[in-house]
Amino acid sequence: MSKSDEPKGAERRQYARYEASLSVDYRSGQTFLFSYIRNISEMGIFIGTEEPLTIGTQLTLRFNTVVGDPLEMQGEVVWVNHVRPDKQDRTPGMGVEFRDLTAEKRERVVELVKTIAYLGDDRHEDAN
Repeated sequence: MSKSDEPKGAERRQYARYEASLSVDYRSGQTFLFSYIRNISEMGIFIGTEEPLTIGTQLTLRFNTVVGDPLEMQGEVVWVNHVRPDKQDRTPGMGVEFRDLTAEKRERVVELVKTIAYLGDDRHEDAN
């Protein structure tokens, strides 16, 4: 497959992602930050921020789920959208891929994604 034949954007995604607005606490080393998840999939999240961390940064993520205890897991920044002076940017922030998921944490993430997808379907139906 040549470089021009490689899938781009949504075509290369292996997991469906869903819009979400969940608070997330994250830390890297001694830096603690707070923001909101803008979307979520089974394997990662997009954190909206005007000051994204650099690609490769390892994070400890902690966010509240719809039910149960807060979910804590490891992640890595895998891409960023920087704020551009011309304001022609997409939503600024960073894509974080989950790392070292245990079977239990993976199951909790899948359930959270299913709940968000279900609630999203309800909002979509209400709009019609």
